[in-house]
Amino acid sequence: MAASTKLAGVKGTVSVELVHEALHAALLRNMDISRVLETANLDPGLLQSGRARIPAAAYSRMWVALADLMDDEFFGLDSHGLRRGSYALMTRAAVSAHKLEHALRRILRFLRTTLDDFRGELIREDGEARIVLHDGGVMRRLFGYGTWFILVHGLACWLVHRRIPLRGMHFRCPAPADDSHYRTRFCQNVVFSAESTHIAFDSAFLDLEIVETADTVDGFLRQAPGNLLVQYRNESSTHALVRRRLRNQLPDQWPDLHRLAQDLHMSDTTLQRQLQQEGLNYQRLKDDLRRDIAIDLLSTTPMTVSEVAARTGFQEASAFHRAFKKWTGVSPGAYRMAVPAKS
Repeated sequence: MAASTKLAGVKGTVSVELVHEALHAALLRNMDISRVLETANLDPGLLQSGRARIPAAAYSRMWVALADLMDDEFFGLDSHGLRRGSYALMTRAAVSAHKLEHALRRILRFLRTTLDDFRGELIREDGEARIVLHDGGVMRRLFGYGTWFILVHGLACWLVHRRIPLRGMHFRCPAPADDSHYRTRFCQNVVFSAESTHIAFDSAFLDLEIVETADTVDGFLRQAPGNLLVQYRNESSTHALVRRRLRNQLPDQWPDLHRLAQDLHMSDTTLQRQLQQEGLNYQRLKDDLRRDIAIDLLSTTPMTVSEVAARTGFQEASAFHRAFKKWTGVSPGAYRMAVPAKS
């Protein structure tokens, strides 16, 4: 990989806990998931570490392979299932609508006819739109609610060719040990143990015209689900703003907190407070970004571990090994499964 002064291509990582959630139903049915892991270039050993993370691209490949294995684009989360090809049919039905509101109502009707346990309802009142996800009074897995909203929200964003920012996201189920995925993908205002499961946004978005066409559907589907997971995630938080700024520099060029706050036109105290409200501090954010950069380079390039260490700001490979093991619970070698060795 050629040297660069930027690392803007890093798309982030996904907690291995989401891998376990996706594989849950397949394992309950005693399905052989070895091909799924192989397609995603995932070392089975990664599944044994609760702190491990995988590249977003690998999670996307796993999503497709698992849907193929199960013939279910909803991973066994519903008692009926979403047969392979259903999402493509839903997309083609939605793209011929005139306004987003009409498209969303088509999407919700489609999902209601194909799924038995989840039913979406669009409510528009007092300048706010809510998509309420009814579950028949039975508490479902958080991963099921979240996956349903990724499919619906991601498609809605594509139809109008822009991200639809969410005012809030509520789940009936209790909070997980790590809720960062939901805050990163959807919005910072995520509430658990709520009375209902729903997302809320400005109702003005419902009046947007559909800008995609039948001619652009195939391109969208070829990129799915990666575009649903990454392209339309929440980028309005302070930590996302800081990550974008740091990705444009090599780690040894990253500014200290005071300089960064100046660059962002805010005080040190304000920056610290906003990061703390999002469950982070500046050092943790830098460590997380170093981790994601390292995982990306280890997973997608033939760079040696020493080269990755240097690229992520470590002067000694041994220090990088220790830090990486602390971050992920596994050694850097666990991420080299499908990358050809450098001669």
